[in-house]
Amino acid sequence: MRKFWDNSITRTAGATPLPVPKSVRIGTVTISPATVLAPMAGVTDTVFRRFIRSLGGCGLIMTEFTSADGVLRQKDQKAKRYLHFYEDEHPISAQLFGSDPQVMAEAARMVEDLGFDLVDLNLGCPAKKVVKCNGGSGLLRDLPAIGRIFESVRTAVKIPFTVKFRAGWNDEEIVCVELARMAENCGLAAVALHARTREQGYSGQARWEWITAIKDVVKIPVIGNGDIRTPEDACAMVTETGCDAVMIGRTAPSNPWIFRQIEQCSPAPSATFEESMRSHKSYDEPSEVDRYQMIRTYFQMLIEEELPDAVGKMKQFASWFTHGVPGGAALRKEIYESKAAPEVLARVEDFFDKRLAQNVAAIV
Repeated sequence: MRKFWDNSITRTAGATPLPVPKSVRIGTVTISPATVLAPMAGVTDTVFRRFIRSLGGCGLIMTEFTSADGVLRQKDQKAKRYLHFYEDEHPISAQLFGSDPQVMAEAARMVEDLGFDLVDLNLGCPAKKVVKCNGGSGLLRDLPAIGRIFESVRTAVKIPFTVKFRAGWNDEEIVCVELARMAENCGLAAVALHARTREQGYSGQARWEWITAIKDVVKIPVIGNGDIRTPEDACAMVTETGCDAVMIGRTAPSNPWIFRQIEQCSPAPSATFEESMRSHKSYDEPSEVDRYQMIRTYFQMLIEEELPDAVGKMKQFASWFTHGVPGGAALRKEIYESKAAPEVLARVEDFFDKRLAQNVAAIV
């Protein structure tokens, strides 16, 4: 499924495609280009963030969502690991979740002291264990409580404060417009909408019209999120919604080049949006050698970071990174059977050495 095929005729027919903006100003921080790596649990650790940075094209990276309570517990090693970052990751935003305004404010102060450029409130996570603690999207049913968190955190820190949220709990409880207005009134610097409800989870299609609705009522930057699978999708979202930046989540692990591709993608004027999107492709597609270098680089970074779960991470990312690689199923099987990180890396190198040798032989 490609978002722009699904919606271009009915929602953007006749429109001139717009590129993703070159930059966006969020409070005192300039994000250039206007693309954001979404916070993803189990994915956006320091290794993956720096890996995305090295490929180019991503304006802002975000941490995994982190418990504010955990931040305040000095012995919470998981929170410390989530908030660990390097200087080459700037600009970087720390995403926190929680429901107590004072705890959130104190955690935000600690985040600011650690040197983060922005702090973000998670109101989007649909996981039951988070929601039952009134965190993530669980707070969407209590706007007054959200307002108290907004005010408490905003007065606690000087760095830009933003929020990422879903459209509402379900289709009968859509609160995104009201929430965005409240965020602006409370002094937040930007809002990001994942255009699905909590009830949807990650199923169905994102409703981009909700992004448009928010953009129509607030003056602070609006970041659109949901169903951006290709550079064309990113341009389609900007064209349709007028959003100031795009945020990419699940596509990033399977196509880490997407940020660079979006930066390269500048649609030419055309009679219709659909014709332009079908005919115009001004960005680089990764070669097999590129994929080899990508996998080897990321796995090597995991080893050098000495993460306790490096092997697990390699196996987790193997299914994404080998997508589209001929014979990838065989490589994944070898990776899954490996016991140690160096063994995984050796199997990757052996697989691609043989593949590239075969390609050379075929050419000769």
